[in-house]
Amino acid sequence: MSRKPILAASAMAALLATVAVPVFAQDADTSDKRVGFSNNYAANSWRQAMLKSWDELSQQVVPDVVAAADVRTTATNDATLQQQQIGDMILEGYNAIVINAANPESLNSVVEEACGQGIPVVSFDGIVTADCAYRVGVDFVDMGYQELVFLADKLPEGGKLLEIRGLAGTSIDEQISEGIHKGVAEFPQFEIVGSVNGDWAQDVAQQAVSGILPSLPEDIVGVVTQGGDGYGAAKAFEEAGRPRPIIIMGNRQDELAWWKEQKDKDGYETTSLSIAPGTSTAAFWVAQQLLAGAQDIPHDLVVPYLRWDQDNFEEALAQMQPGDVGTKTYTLDEMKAVIEAAKVSDGGASPAP
Repeated sequence: MSRKPILAASAMAALLATVAVPVFAQDADTSDKRVGFSNNYAANSWRQAMLKSWDELSQQVVPDVVAAADVRTTATNDATLQQQQIGDMILEGYNAIVINAANPESLNSVVEEACGQGIPVVSFDGIVTADCAYRVGVDFVDMGYQELVFLADKLPEGGKLLEIRGLAGTSIDEQISEGIHKGVAEFPQFEIVGSVNGDWAQDVAQQAVSGILPSLPEDIVGVVTQGGDGYGAAKAFEEAGRPRPIIIMGNRQDELAWWKEQKDKDGYETTSLSIAPGTSTAAFWVAQQLLAGAQDIPHDLVVPYLRWDQDNFEEALAQMQPGDVGTKTYTLDEMKAVIEAAKVSDGGASPAP
């Protein structure tokens, strides 16, 4: 998938602060419109937080902003079931559809069917590549790459790494892993000596890491991750009696709490980064703006991922309860600013996926 240049989080934030948000036709009434949300998977803390963010927003916007903001979730990462789910939404007359997709390609035919009937489709997190669809996400490739930048700073001599991947077949897993391998190519003092799928879930990651550790060398210096897997990796190393590597975290409460314990004990240092579950609310507002008649919205919109480091993660942890994931809920004005910033960045053109 070709890719336009993407603003770094700091640059994006600076640009949003300077972009005026004009009043266009996107302020037209949409209170008679129904938005459906098709989600492919919910069996980890990030997905639960994502659904919670959507639910909290729906309670605020129904019925004044839209008539409905309904959610349907497949029990597993099943593209066929999700395709049927979206087809049902088309038949039931939803005016816009938001998707967290099983994988980038498998839903394109039903997405194109929706577009052909004048139903805007907005994907986020797990995106679709159909030309007519809109995509809201973060630069996952850069997110993976920054893990290696961090490790190269802390471990300039390099060493052996374990990679924990996410849910197989999804765009997120592929892009984060692409960024990690880009970093390894740039910093060849590191070598990935093992790889497992953790499905972005602590229990799955712990079991997978425990299973592969006996076949790995003792001198693993780092674990590169995708989110939701850091604490599981830590427990697996601990239970195996293995030396503690630098484990990249993914903004989950259990990960940050373990990090604080290690920091308090001996100054252990790592970093934590992930897409915000509240990106679901960003996708909702893009769908609402399309229903309200907004013109020339770029088909690819980028919001910054969330990152915490040694000097600020404890502040974030203090605001979390067990099971929480660090997040951000987007407002309509913020998404108008994101749209306008994307227009400035594109020169007004909507890039092909």
